[in-house]
Amino acid sequence: MDRLRNTVRPYAWGSLTAIPELLGQDPTDLPQAELWMGAHPGSPSEIDRGDGHRPLSELIAADPHAELGPRAVAAFGPALPFLLKVLAASIPLSLQAHPSLEQARAGFAEEEARGIPLDAPRRNYRDDNHKPELICALDDFEGLCGFRDPAGTADLMESLGAPRLTPLIEVLRTKPEPEALSEVLAAVLSLSGDEAERTVAEVAAALEAKAAEDPTGALAGYAYAARTHPGDTGLLAALLLNHVVLRPGEALYLGAGVPHAYLRGTGVEIMANSDNVLRCGLTPKHVDVPELLRVVDFRSARPDVLRPEPAADGECHYPVPIDEFRLSRYVLGAEPARLDGHAPQILLCTGGTAELTAADGRTLRLARGESAFLPAGGTPTALAGPGATVFRATVTL
Repeated sequence: MDRLRNTVRPYAWGSLTAIPELLGQDPTDLPQAELWMGAHPGSPSEIDRGDGHRPLSELIAADPHAELGPRAVAAFGPALPFLLKVLAASIPLSLQAHPSLEQARAGFAEEEARGIPLDAPRRNYRDDNHKPELICALDDFEGLCGFRDPAGTADLMESLGAPRLTPLIEVLRTKPEPEALSEVLAAVLSLSGDEAERTVAEVAAALEAKAAEDPTGALAGYAYAARTHPGDTGLLAALLLNHVVLRPGEALYLGAGVPHAYLRGTGVEIMANSDNVLRCGLTPKHVDVPELLRVVDFRSARPDVLRPEPAADGECHYPVPIDEFRLSRYVLGAEPARLDGHAPQILLCTGGTAELTAADGRTLRLARGESAFLPAGGTPTALAGPGATVFRATVTL
């Protein structure tokens, strides 16, 4: 059992208070957006086994079978296949989608062959992996996820009374679903100059007026995006997406090609160990429209809000259709839970105090905001702490 020392990412969209409050620290004047737990090369967690703090990625690379277990290495390779985060957003993140595994491999190989540096702003594929992800709310968490059906979006746009949306409404009313959504997204992302400025301004003003009438309604979320990203044509793309609010403990799974944006709130996020993002707005960063349109899934679907399903020993897990990560949550009672030791796992305490007890009797206490890495040693670990809340990240074998 190893206590983790983790890195906080200070992105501009982060909250000033949420992560410091979780960690029991005083806020600074800088936004704190993401707390990373894992072995991603960008910000690997560090652990101390008596010889000073060393990156978890380095220890895994030195002996992957000992750290990850032979079954996980056989299934996913010699690296931790997931990254766990606490995400705290006070400003909407970029509207984005992630590639499938096949698309990521092809795109990475193509950009490597063209000699585009990995840190180049125009680079789309920074690795050859896919990036499915799951976000679980710690407080009320607001986001956009997946395409609304074209008729519903046409109704929403008409309700704004913005004349410049009329051509888009016509496409949504008259063309079949995939074609309508693809054509409208391409059209709004190709706007430029005065046309883009006037269209976005007209829609933003209409959204502000509607939000004033219903400050807690869905349109208030779009108005917030307009207010925080003035003049961004991504606002028009955002109108195509479903608005969703997660209550604490609820989650969303986001697979390949699903457009999404997190608007505000704090959550525990887990994802495959990748940094591949295709952006389509609400950002000053690179937007590759042709590649985005190739990757996005243009089928409409209502967001499937996940609630934890009871499993053995007090564990409640969030079912996902992949094996690279598995997220579950414990709200501990009087009896300790038993954690299987055949796979690597990271534990994060988000409430109360938890105590881990290894088979040899060693213990490790986790206060709120603290986390630990459990190598795949093959022996079970006891997890106790009445009233404590602990998230468990591992893989499915």
